[in-house]
Amino acid sequence: MENENFLQKTKRVTRKILRWTLGITVVLLILVFSFLYWGVFERGVMAGKVIRITEKGVIFKTYEGKLNLETFGAMKGTSPVAEAFDFSVEKGDKEIIKALEEVSLSGERVNLHFVKRYMIFFWRGDTRYFITEVERAK
Repeated sequence: MENENFLQKTKRVTRKILRWTLGITVVLLILVFSFLYWGVFERGVMAGKVIRITEKGVIFKTYEGKLNLETFGAMKGTSPVAEAFDFSVEKGDKEIIKALEEVSLSGERVNLHFVKRYMIFFWRGDTRYFITEVERAK
């Protein structure tokens, strides 16, 4: 009888430890995912002309764009492709998408305010840079 109680107690304690370990692991994974998904690594502004804004994807539609920095060879030994800034736009930001489409068609110089995220998630966009505001240059 004493062995049975000892075995039962051991099983109970082991189950309790496993439950706590599993619970703590799940909470930590949720916290890490939340940090990587919503965390902002950098905020900034890029200036230039929007040369492209497109909706891409088969299942997950994302908005991607390219900004020509117009440095005119300031970066010695690099190709014109290096003088462009690739960015994404969150799908729900309809005002930003509309403003980007307008300035890309008009050829206006703009300042794009952006945030840089920690990770790329395929359903969100192809880059870590997300536009938060479009400011038309005066």
